[in-house]
Amino acid sequence: MDFTSIPIIRCITHSATRCGVRALWHNVPMNILLLVAALLIILAGAEAFTNALEHLGDRLGISEGVTGSIFAAVGTALPETMVPVVAVFAATSGQPAHLGEEVGVGAILGAPMMLSTLTLFMMALFVSPQRGWRGALNPEPTGLRRDLGWFLIAFGLSTVALFVPHHITLARIGIGLILVTLYFLYVMVTLRASAALVAEGHGTEAGHALYLSKTGLPTKMQVILIQLAIGLGMIVFGASLFVDGIEGLSHWLGISALILSLLVVPIATELPEKINSILWVRRGKDTLAFGNITGALVFQGSLLPAIGVMLTPWSPSPPVLLGAGLTLLAGGYTYLLVRRGVTLRPYHFLFNGLCYGAYFFALT
Repeated sequence: MDFTSIPIIRCITHSATRCGVRALWHNVPMNILLLVAALLIILAGAEAFTNALEHLGDRLGISEGVTGSIFAAVGTALPETMVPVVAVFAATSGQPAHLGEEVGVGAILGAPMMLSTLTLFMMALFVSPQRGWRGALNPEPTGLRRDLGWFLIAFGLSTVALFVPHHITLARIGIGLILVTLYFLYVMVTLRASAALVAEGHGTEAGHALYLSKTGLPTKMQVILIQLAIGLGMIVFGASLFVDGIEGLSHWLGISALILSLLVVPIATELPEKINSILWVRRGKDTLAFGNITGALVFQGSLLPAIGVMLTPWSPSPPVLLGAGLTLLAGGYTYLLVRRGVTLRPYHFLFNGLCYGAYFFALT
């Protein structure tokens, strides 16, 4: 990396007049304001989305596991799903291929990395003042074990695919199709388990009145879907603004496209999962909170890598291998806790936070 290309270094090595200090700092406050505005939009959208989703699950009579692991996880995964898809396909329509591939691969691997490490840690961090670091977290265990198990299988296969040469096209396509099939099998298994979980008392229950009903509208399915769409639209729009603000700051700092997509883009696009899970866990809805994260892990550890395997070089560069290894380590650690029947407590997820911290410092 050419350190003289970083603006603040350039300021030191050039005169203030030639460097243009005022121009250098001109866009920084605007980017910060954009980030704050985007975060407020995401917060409002997440609140509307989770409220509507609880009413939808209640109305359909499905378990909290299905509501969190499938509905919430897929819905809030849309922003980060679009980043690699747009990046990969943009590389074939005018942009430099290597740039689109770097952003695509980084975003695909960065999303499960962020969920398995930083997102779980943040959820624990925000609930610790309420329950204490040794307070119990009580998600429904069978769904959590199922989600983490399917994720480790799918993401493990995606990691193995890094070592399959790009020119072996049939093998790449085969792995991609297996990953897609794994996700749909997971959905079928999760839906099949719903009825038994509802009978055991794990049905989705709405904790508050539907927000749109406070305007005089009835709490009907159409109104629930309208609020769901409004909340999701705000989340997607806010995440898009957040990415724009982060990109502005990253260009100012001179960060490469791969590092940006591995570290920065997932932080912005994973905000919906983080905020939804924080809202739910602070309301005592632990199954929804964990399912929102682990369900997104399965989605982003199978369908998104399928795109990477089939449409990008998907090669084992050091940052990619480190990220994949730490993701499997954090996911495997969490799975073992659940598998052994350990009562989950906020302090358990300090390890997940350390995994992310190690990755961040290794790349920066």
